[in-house]
Amino acid sequence: MTEQKVRWGIVGPGGIAAQFAKDLPLVAGAELAAVGSRSLETATAFAERYGFARAYGSYAELAADPDVDVVYVATPHAQHFAAAMLCVEGGKAVLVEKPITLDLASAAQLIQAAHTRNVFLMEAMWMRLNPAVRRAAELVEEGAIGWVSAIHADFGLQGPFPAEHRLRNPQLGGGALLDLGVYPINFAHLFMGNPTVVKSWAHLTPERVDENTGVLLGWEPGAVAALTCSINGESRNAASITGTDGRIDFGPGFWVPREFTLTRSGKAPETFSFPFDGNGYQFEAAEVQRCILAGERESPLMPHATTLEVMGLLDTIREEIGVAY
Repeated sequence: MTEQKVRWGIVGPGGIAAQFAKDLPLVAGAELAAVGSRSLETATAFAERYGFARAYGSYAELAADPDVDVVYVATPHAQHFAAAMLCVEGGKAVLVEKPITLDLASAAQLIQAAHTRNVFLMEAMWMRLNPAVRRAAELVEEGAIGWVSAIHADFGLQGPFPAEHRLRNPQLGGGALLDLGVYPINFAHLFMGNPTVVKSWAHLTPERVDENTGVLLGWEPGAVAALTCSINGESRNAASITGTDGRIDFGPGFWVPREFTLTRSGKAPETFSFPFDGNGYQFEAAEVQRCILAGERESPLMPHATTLEVMGLLDTIREEIGVAY
């Protein structure tokens, strides 16, 4: 039986794109087709290093390549919308690095364009496609820890970062929330859905992006989530889901875990292990290929409704903390 190929292009050949490119060979049927950059020299160097067949000195040229099936958009946040829209309008399936855009309105516009063009589109929230996270979600759904009462998650990087760094640049969508806080918020949303209450506070940099942010989410009839993100101190970077009958704990690096611990009331802790090679991007790439080959226009594991709900939460939090792009 002949293996079906899916031909990948990458827009924005930076650090995240490099990690993604390293994992693509782990996905059956993935073909490394083309790289697009604003610099032909940069695109060529990336293509040669990671084994892509062609390099282009513009995003438009890649979007027009008839031998590319799907494009991974790995540009800085502020450039996601324009680059992804270019590819969608070119009839390409698109995987857009998180957050899909800077705000809910542009995310909705991009999703509507994908619907109109009848092409696949997914936000690259790799954590939701991780095998350990997916198994934990199944256990919670099965009632393994009872009624979920609390979620805790934090993601902090050791600072300080200089003023010119992308994490402090409002023109690039800088700040802790969109870069790091999107993980704790997605984690809470995965296990509890959209909250009914959102409260947040942050300390801002002189550039008016958030550097230390706390978010409290609430659900009826009383569940809560306490979430933090920071670019001025390395936190534990762990997460947990607490229920009336037990708890699930993810250690540091909860957004790309290889294991978690389930502790049920009155029982010894159980460790669930999911070893894998690579960086962990192969799982979202495999899901994209599955959807494309099946003729699906969105993934049931990272649907458009989820992207829009989370983007709405990010908008609400940014308004509360006073960050605008």
